[in-house]
Amino acid sequence: MNQSRKLMTLDEFTIQELRNFPQATGELSGLLRSIGLACKRINAEVNRAGLVDILGALGTENVQGEEVQKLDDFANKALIDLLNHSIYCAGVGSEENDDIVVFDDPISNNSKYVLLMDPLDGSGNIDVNVSIGTIFSIFKRISPLGQPVTLDDFLQPGHRMVAAGYVIYGSSTMLVYATRRGVNGFTLDPSVGEFCLSHPNMKCPPHGRFYSANYGNFGKYSPGVQAYLKRCETKTTAEGGPYTERYIGSMVADIHRNLIKGGIFMYPGTTDRPQGKLRLLYECNPLAFIVHLAGGIATNGSIPILDIKPVTLHQRMPLFIGSCGMMDELMQCIRAEG
Repeated sequence: MNQSRKLMTLDEFTIQELRNFPQATGELSGLLRSIGLACKRINAEVNRAGLVDILGALGTENVQGEEVQKLDDFANKALIDLLNHSIYCAGVGSEENDDIVVFDDPISNNSKYVLLMDPLDGSGNIDVNVSIGTIFSIFKRISPLGQPVTLDDFLQPGHRMVAAGYVIYGSSTMLVYATRRGVNGFTLDPSVGEFCLSHPNMKCPPHGRFYSANYGNFGKYSPGVQAYLKRCETKTTAEGGPYTERYIGSMVADIHRNLIKGGIFMYPGTTDRPQGKLRLLYECNPLAFIVHLAGGIATNGSIPILDIKPVTLHQRMPLFIGSCGMMDELMQCIRAEG
């Protein structure tokens, strides 16, 4: 390891970005730092989850009818509480809450941004120590400054997003953050407690060898999706190696691997759930924004994810996302099968 390498912290990175925009107020950078701090707290609880009474179910269900895990609840409260006490956010939409959370005070009402989040993606894997994550997206509000935000501020199409990111809690803890200027990855250095720039200007390879789908639902997928999966079973990469099926069941982990190494992730609609399972606002939109800016593609099978106008706060959506070359081949199969 090159010990002379200068590591840039997340704070230093955001300050450097501010210098490129003299007219910037610093509000977006401040919001990112608040998210980073909340995720450090979540990381600390995740790392000692087996030692304290925070594993297992809380005994309640969220608005989607899913059992809430104790860490789900902790992550949700940690993010909302910290953002509420900052000066950079006017309100939050969370997968764990029935409705939006409005920070109705004079300072928050003058904040420009709202945040949507999945506080702990993959929480069903908590008890078996599989990588999990936090997903978030940031929009500029459309309601007038000085007033409380409204639902319309959150129901904006993804192409209006200002920034998005995710934090993956795995063998190392990493924050991947995207703006129109690109995608950058920061790894948490536990010795100093800071996120440090480790993956600058991330790009999704145009081709890969990994494909991710739940084969247990194969018989319920459309003929086009089935045709593509059958093709993947016999296809080889440009280097001559076989395609490899990798489905962790923790979306952040699958997307993170494919973003770095190339691949495709699929969560199609099924005959009994044609709208799919994933939430448009909390999962599909932010990950589509990140992958798109890294050179990949994200669609619901017919429409780019970022072009879809949300109708409800907890709207579900099929998702196909990944390397552009693999996505092009998938869409050919879907169109060929009608």
